[in-house]
Amino acid sequence: MSRIGYKPVEIPSGVEVKADGDQVTVKGPKGTLTRTVSNEITMNVKDNVVTFERPSNDNKMRALHGATRANFNNMVEGVTKGYKKALELVGVGYRAQLKGKTLVLNLGYSNPVEIETPADLQLEVPDNTHINVSGISKQRVGDFAAEIRAVRSPEPYKGKGVRYVGEYVRRKEGKTGK
Repeated sequence: MSRIGYKPVEIPSGVEVKADGDQVTVKGPKGTLTRTVSNEITMNVKDNVVTFERPSNDNKMRALHGATRANFNNMVEGVTKGYKKALELVGVGYRAQLKGKTLVLNLGYSNPVEIETPADLQLEVPDNTHINVSGISKQRVGDFAAEIRAVRSPEPYKGKGVRYVGEYVRRKEGKTGK
């Protein structure tokens, strides 16, 4: 059984937390995040420490308790440090470039794939085979990185495609292998 929901979340200096009904707003040096939380979980703010309490001990409440606390902790961490995902392109002729707010990917298709960058995220292309996605929302950064990866996910025979930096791609033997 997870006990994440019982862990208190410490609020760093410069971060402001406001709970208005089922809306929780966290404001920090990097920006502001707002999220709707369940009204069944009670949020207590006291001396720069936030704790969460659940009304009962059934499975749904236990899951909601831990998820609420984890989401709130991610919001606090996002407005203070931010989140970053790094992707790499593996394959001959695969390259990426940034044209304004548009990411242009050449991934072996007949035409380049163009993806618009959302307003709340920052995109960086340090060289033509690496892409860095950063922002304050862990969910938005992960979703956009997954969207880029889905354009050409790594295949198991040659390992070509877009992958996260450090991601292990399980390789298969071809049909000539015995």
